[in-house]
Amino acid sequence: MATPVGEQPVSFSAQQLRELRDDLQRFLLEYRFGLHEVETKISILREEFSHMHDYNPIEHVTSRVKSPDSLVAKVVRKGVEADFDSIRAHITDIAGVRITCSFRADAYRLFDLLTAQPDITVMAVKDYIAEPKPNGYKSLHAIVSVPVYLSTGAVQVPVEIQFRTIAMDFWASLEHKIYYKYDQQVPDSLLAELKDAADSAAALDARMQRLHQELHGPARPPHMRAV
Repeated sequence: MATPVGEQPVSFSAQQLRELRDDLQRFLLEYRFGLHEVETKISILREEFSHMHDYNPIEHVTSRVKSPDSLVAKVVRKGVEADFDSIRAHITDIAGVRITCSFRADAYRLFDLLTAQPDITVMAVKDYIAEPKPNGYKSLHAIVSVPVYLSTGAVQVPVEIQFRTIAMDFWASLEHKIYYKYDQQVPDSLLAELKDAADSAAALDARMQRLHQELHGPARPPHMRAV
C-alpha cells in the first residue's frame, strides 16, 4: 500500500517492538492486579452474606481488563495522547467489575459496603439508577482507586464498578446486542421498544423489591458516600 502524500512511513526494529509489547503488558498488569484487589473484596462480602445473613444480595460478578486492541480503539476515539501517563489519567475503565444484585436497594448497599473500606478511594460516581439515560439504561457506576503493592512500590489503580439488578443487566445485554447487530444505526421503532422494555424492567424491579420488603421488612434508605 502506498504511503499517503505528506506522511512518512514509520518503522520499528524488532527490539523496539518487543519493548513496546513489554511496556504495554506491564501497564495492563497493574490494572489486572487492581481488579484482583476489588474482586477479593467482593468475594469476601459474598461469602459472608452466604453464611451469616438472611440472603445474599450478590447474584453474580463479571470482570474484565480491556484488551490492547480495545484500549487502542478508545484512545483514538477519545483523542487521548498515546502515552501511558495520558492514558492513565483520561481512561478510567481499563479494569471493570460488574456486580449483578437482587434488588435496587442492594446496589446502593453494596456500594456503601465497598467504598467504606479504608483502602478504597471513590473518584467518581454516576447514578443512572436515580437518573436513567434517555434510552432507559440504568446502572450505578463508580470509579474507585485501590492500592496495588508491586516490587517497585505502591501504585493507585482505578477500577470501574457497575452495580445492576438482574432486570437492568438483562436489558443492557439485549440493548448491546441490538446496537452491535445494527452497527449503532438502530431503527427508531426498535429504540422505542427498547425504551418501553426498560420501563417494564424498572416496574418489575420495583414490584420484586416490594415483595422482598414484605418478607424481610423495609430496606435501609439508599445512602451514598460523598465523592
